[in-house]
Amino acid sequence: METTIQLSYPEIMQAATIGVMRRMQRLKSGYALAHGLKAGKDWQLMIEGALSECALAKYLGVYWAGCGEINDVDVGDVDVRSTTYHNGHLIIHKSDDSNRKYYLLTGIDGKYIVRGWLWGHEAKKDEYWGELEKGRPAYNIPQNRLHLVNE
Repeated sequence: METTIQLSYPEIMQAATIGVMRRMQRLKSGYALAHGLKAGKDWQLMIEGALSECALAKYLGVYWAGCGEINDVDVGDVDVRSTTYHNGHLIIHKSDDSNRKYYLLTGIDGKYIVRGWLWGHEAKKDEYWGELEKGRPAYNIPQNRLHLVNE
């Protein structure tokens, strides 16, 4: 069963502001893009990432501070991956924590569907390895392999 989360306009504004803060934090620190990501989508990714984290925090009923240290856990003790593609995959990288839970949300602009979750160690299987986007290898887990949100 899928769950849709709609952020309110004040929640969207707060999360978008946090996305801008994160981008500025990375600019000031000289943090390089990772996992084959090309320059040019940085602002959009930071803002949408923050929006999806805010949405998952709302769903889980967990406080979301938003902007901490680079590479902090996203929401409580779990991480969020999001895509605008409703049939998108959960993307996990070799460097991701194997003992962390990763949620997949699909959507955009403050409206997301929680598709499911997987532990990092469950995701890091050879059968999932490949490139959905040229030059960006990762573990790409289809939605039908995720745990349901209520599990």
